[in-house]
Amino acid sequence: MEDLSSFFKKFGIKPKNKELYELAFTHASFNSDAKTSHHDYERLEFLGDSVLDFVVATNLYLLHPELREGDLTKAKAYLVQSKSLASLARKEGFIKYIRIGHSLHEEDVLNNNSILEDVFEAVIGATYLDQGINFVSKMIYKIFIDDMRNFNTDQIKDYKSILQEAMQAEYRESVQYRVIDEKGPPHFRTFYVEVLFNNIVLGKGEGKSKKEAEQNAAKDALNKKATI
Repeated sequence: MEDLSSFFKKFGIKPKNKELYELAFTHASFNSDAKTSHHDYERLEFLGDSVLDFVVATNLYLLHPELREGDLTKAKAYLVQSKSLASLARKEGFIKYIRIGHSLHEEDVLNNNSILEDVFEAVIGATYLDQGINFVSKMIYKIFIDDMRNFNTDQIKDYKSILQEAMQAEYRESVQYRVIDEKGPPHFRTFYVEVLFNNIVLGKGEGKSKKEAEQNAAKDALNKKATI
């Protein structure tokens, strides 16, 4: 784990309680090595999740008056999803500060979206407790501003629902999704899916989860304007 001084400098933080930030970067696996218990980021993650939701929701409301309630909800969910937060944690260099036990390797953390998402939320929680809502709101704004400002409604389209409704309206039957391949280690797997109707392949897609792959397969089918 690298010293947190560079983290504090990057975000302009003058910490009142450094232990909060150390906790935010401590994975549960570290407890066995340090002979401690519950000395990790889990509680801060819970708090940071709520703070993040509130701040991102507020800014989306202000930045996108054209979005209705349902689209605002989908936009917020998209921006704070695991993959997005993990990507931001990598971008902001959080990985070098994370404390892990000997049971994990640095590669395990680097490729684990769940851990990076948790750390990101915990850091937000720690900063909120230490610096207050105004400071952490500005910090979140700076991190998310490009994604919030350039948000494209195409990103929140539920392609599976659109395809399903289109097929049922015309044929009164549903489409099926089938995983045709999986590649990569268990913690960083890529799924390959095809969507079928009456055993005819309408589209194919890939993703880091089955849901993402299914959405991309449905989008592929819609882009091809598939007809039976």
